[in-house]
Amino acid sequence: MLELRGVSKTVDGMDHIRDVSLRLESGSLNVLLGPTLSGKTTLMRLMAGLDKPTAGQVLVNGQDMTGVSVRKRDVAMVYQQFINYPALTVYENIASPLRVAGLKGDEIESQVRKAADLMKLSPYLDRTPLNLSGGQQQRTALARALVKGAHLVLMDEPLANLDYKLREELRDELPKIFSESGAVFVYATTEPTEALLLGGRTATLHEGRVSQFGPTIDVYRNPQDIVTAQTFSDPPLNLLGLTKSGSEFRTSNGTVIPASEEEKRLPDGHYKAGFRPHHLYLQRPSEDAVCLPSVVDVSEITGSESFIHLTCLNHRWVALEHGIHNVDVDAEIEVYVDAKNFMIFDDEGRSVASLMSEAA
Repeated sequence: MLELRGVSKTVDGMDHIRDVSLRLESGSLNVLLGPTLSGKTTLMRLMAGLDKPTAGQVLVNGQDMTGVSVRKRDVAMVYQQFINYPALTVYENIASPLRVAGLKGDEIESQVRKAADLMKLSPYLDRTPLNLSGGQQQRTALARALVKGAHLVLMDEPLANLDYKLREELRDELPKIFSESGAVFVYATTEPTEALLLGGRTATLHEGRVSQFGPTIDVYRNPQDIVTAQTFSDPPLNLLGLTKSGSEFRTSNGTVIPASEEEKRLPDGHYKAGFRPHHLYLQRPSEDAVCLPSVVDVSEITGSESFIHLTCLNHRWVALEHGIHNVDVDAEIEVYVDAKNFMIFDDEGRSVASLMSEAA
């Protein structure tokens, strides 16, 4: 088990990590999700012992390891920018932690071959890293981390340089492999879709803070604040300003959106509704959907999907539609939203669903 208690890291007067507390169980998959510069790599370095926190404690199986060097910890790390021994063959790169651990020849042979098969490296075992493609070099680094059998496995966007098919296969395999080993598995990514595919538990990071931590699907469906909702949305979360009065909300152009029974209990005032791009429609999805005027900024077609960027009530929105939807730039169109898909936030960015749950 790995536990962080009130961990902070300050460099030259700037907070890189701020008051982070996490408890990661053995055999668990934990995703660090956040944009570039949100603190993911810094947090992993603190977990590994590569950096010492300015404040707080790092505990491993209940033992305080704060400030203990990574050399004295049972850690395996894989980075997006692969790191291999250039003078060693692929076989020897994978075998290196096993030799350090003092395993015998037959054991080394068995584990190297097994890891090489999984990473599709068997034909390349006699090559040196410089004679491999970027993807093959990354797989070599992954295989070395796999055979090490460490208690803590840290992966910083490790699949970014791999081709799509292999990336999909490894997303399925890696959590199973490390959960069976009993390791604490920490995987950093900037991609909400990757976090959802991996499952497990997710910590959303923003400006060095963990905004929420819990089962991945729960964090996605029930963000406690607007920062978490935005972190866990790609394309970006759509926001709509609302004013509540009595049993209804109103948009800036006076469009009425009925409040749910729970929302009717909210104090009158200003709120924000957040909804994801696949919940913004070009065709009315239901009788309850509300129609709003908008102007198209740009239309992007990927083949199976279309992204329609538009301006609506002074908000910049994105609609995600399946299939090909070629909409002219500057076209005035009507779009539809359904309040059942709204996440409502107060003026301080807190989810009103979370607040009402706490008050119940």
